[in-house]
Amino acid sequence: MIHSRFSAVLFDLDGTLLDTAPDLGAAANHVLQRIGKAALSDRVIRQTASDGALALIKAGLSEAEQTEHDLTELRQQLLDYYAQHLYVGTRPYTGMTELIHWLNQRLIPWGVVTNKPAFLTEPLLAQVTELPGCAAIVSADTLPVRKPHPEPLWHACAQMKVTASECLYVGDHIRDIEAGRNAGMKTAIAGWGYIAETEVLSEWRADVTMADPYSLLQWLSC
Repeated sequence: MIHSRFSAVLFDLDGTLLDTAPDLGAAANHVLQRIGKAALSDRVIRQTASDGALALIKAGLSEAEQTEHDLTELRQQLLDYYAQHLYVGTRPYTGMTELIHWLNQRLIPWGVVTNKPAFLTEPLLAQVTELPGCAAIVSADTLPVRKPHPEPLWHACAQMKVTASECLYVGDHIRDIEAGRNAGMKTAIAGWGYIAETEVLSEWRADVTMADPYSLLQWLSC
C-alpha cells in the first residue's frame, strides 16, 4: 500500500516524467548550427535543459555573441522547431511506465505541473501513450503564476480532488522542491533528471532524493 499520507502524486515534466533532452537539444542545435555555431553536447544539454530554451541558446554562445544576436528571436526559432518535433527522441524514463501503472492500478491520481507552456505540454503528453490516466495538467501559462509559486500545485490538487498535504511532488529542479514546500506538500528529488553537477542537493531541503523511478516506486510501496 502507498504511504497513507499520499493520496496523489504530482510530477514535473522535463527531466522527471519524460526524458525530453534529445528533442530539446535537437531544437537548440538546429538553431545554433543555422547561425554557424557548434552543436551542444548531450552533457551540456542535460545540464542546461531544466533552465529553459533561452538557457540552451546561451549555452552555445559566448557572452560577446549573446550581444550580437537577437536572443528572443533565436529562442522563438527553437520553440517553433521543437513544437514540430516534440516526440522524436523523447521517452518516459526507464521505470516510469511501471510507476504510473502501479499508481493507476491503485486508483491513486497523478498529474503534471510544469513550467513548459501549454502549447507544448498538452500535445506532448497526448503522444505519450505509455503513461495513461493523467488526472491533472498545469502548464506555465495555465495560471498567472508559475513554480516556485504554490498556486499551480494547488490548482492540480483541486483537479484531482485532494488536499496538498496528501500529495507528493517529484521534480528535478530546486524550484520544484520550493514549489512543493510552499504548497505544503512532501517533496522528492528526481535524481535521474537534469541536475547540474554544481548543485548541492541537500541544500534543496527535499524530503527524499530518489535515484530512479524504480526507487521511487519501491519507496511508495513500502
